[in-house]
Amino acid sequence: MDSYDLIVIGGGPGGYVAAIRAAQLGLRTVVVEREHLGGICLNWGCIPTKALLRSSEINHLLHHLGDFGFAADNIRFDLDRVVKRSRAVAKQLASGVGHLLKKNKVAVVEGTGRLAGAGRVEVATKNGGKTLAAPHIILATGARARQLPGLETDGKLVWSYKEAMVPPAMPKRLLVVGSGAIGIEFASFYRNMGADVTVVEVLDRILPAEDAEISAFARKAFEKQGIRIHTSAKIAGLERKADSVTATIEHDGKRETLEIDRIVSAVGIVGNVEDIGLENTKVVVEKTHVVVDGYGRTAEPGIYAIGDLTGPPWLAHKASHEGIICVEKIAGKNDVHPMDVGNIPGCTYCRPQVASVGLTEARAKEAGYEVKIGRFPFVGNGKAIAMGEPEGMVKVVFDAKTGALLGAHMVGAEVTEMIQGYTIARTLETTETELMETVFPHPTVSETMHEAVLDAYGRAIHF
Repeated sequence: MDSYDLIVIGGGPGGYVAAIRAAQLGLRTVVVEREHLGGICLNWGCIPTKALLRSSEINHLLHHLGDFGFAADNIRFDLDRVVKRSRAVAKQLASGVGHLLKKNKVAVVEGTGRLAGAGRVEVATKNGGKTLAAPHIILATGARARQLPGLETDGKLVWSYKEAMVPPAMPKRLLVVGSGAIGIEFASFYRNMGADVTVVEVLDRILPAEDAEISAFARKAFEKQGIRIHTSAKIAGLERKADSVTATIEHDGKRETLEIDRIVSAVGIVGNVEDIGLENTKVVVEKTHVVVDGYGRTAEPGIYAIGDLTGPPWLAHKASHEGIICVEKIAGKNDVHPMDVGNIPGCTYCRPQVASVGLTEARAKEAGYEVKIGRFPFVGNGKAIAMGEPEGMVKVVFDAKTGALLGAHMVGAEVTEMIQGYTIARTLETTETELMETVFPHPTVSETMHEAVLDAYGRAIHF
């Protein structure tokens, strides 16, 4: 039996970051990973999808060269090379995780880990098995795509995110079921690569986690691009054929039949709580997710959980931050703040991009706040116009009584890079005064952030 101070089951962005921080704090640490270091994020999620989306953005620009004074003939793409580039980017970064763990003297055991009593983990490896022991065990087993009855993925006609990232051929007609971040990113990628795309969402608006104004703005932008969107809709039936699908869609009180080549199912995720030994513990599972406190502690002493396993928001950076909080608490640091999901930014890398942090206007009002709202459109920003990206807006929500920044919501070019400004502001508990007195560089798209704050207090200059 190999003994450590900490065992981490799962080597994704939650697990490997937790392990590295633990090693920095002097804890002898081992990571158990059954498949790929870096987890879904690096191998089949955040990173490879961004590589694909970058290719689709380039394809879009190539077909609009005239807007910038250029011309080119016979514009085309090689889908195989687009996919291979995406896979190469993922492989490069995943291999880098192994180097980081080795550099920090974190042991890695390849295999499937399972709780096996107090302070013990049994690992099934290719060569049999081994037992690991530690007083602290972090579960970071992640999550997987939810399967809906009748819409089960089959790898050929109905794709999960994994098949959608490695298409053998470009579908001419695509149906995306679900309009959260994953669904909308795939809809954006395939539309920008030339596919005919339809999106079906069971709720009354797309990107339902975002502020309603941002959702409405994004919908108009997507429909302008040619994406067909049905909200308050559901799939009533599928007829799978040899190389196509007939889908029956219910919306607006009627049924519509749609012929498509492929379907992408993006209807949420479920936590990987099975077969990890929870049945003999006090760990509580609700709706496939492990219940934890603000420090990642479960109801079972010595067992912790982080990342997608613990529920929304299902984001890599949330998992990493959870891992650090959990480990620092284990190590006995006294200045550890519990997880505050209100300060976790969300980003969707469609075109136009969407980003947000904190409360939407509706949720702020539901929480009892009297609010001040500021807005600023990209069309009033010099850099956005010069870039040829005038489609966008920034919206901020302030507490009218204290000036606290309750939330910030953005849609437009590069907003996923800009949202961090508001995230820092919330972490520092900044009020409108500091934001208004901050000098923003000119010309930058970030000036829209300043103007939106000014607008909340009737001081906008350029609109």
